[in-house]
Amino acid sequence: MPTSTYLSNPSLTVNAVDLSDQCTSAILTVKYDALESTAFGGTSRVYTAGLGDHELTVELFMSYAASETYATLAALVGTATTVVMKPTSSAIGATNPSFTLTGTYLEALPVIDATLGELSSISLTFRGGTYAAAIA
Repeated sequence: MPTSTYLSNPSLTVNAVDLSDQCTSAILTVKYDALESTAFGGTSRVYTAGLGDHELTVELFMSYAASETYATLAALVGTATTVVMKPTSSAIGATNPSFTLTGTYLEALPVIDATLGELSSISLTFRGGTYAAAIA
């Protein structure tokens, strides 16, 4: 049985704008290319970390109001930006670390994704960038 759990209510900041109130889902994956470093005489393959290839996928409600989803993201398509995620909106600490992608790339922005009778939402993927985790 788990000894520690938390209710998912993440904090999302994109380009210094808080989009937490529009975010319904977030997956941050920290990944490094595996480079083989096996030498002669080795009996098993050995790997070392290569370049980071991190990815953040978020689901957001689409809003066209000032300082909301579209206004924040439209100018970022095809550019690098900074994205910060935290498990909750509480202060950064050991139980609420901050995860930052600096220089992460936003390749595409679906400007309209609508279905009759449903709230409009979009899925975005931020790729690459320098990953950092902080507890203070």
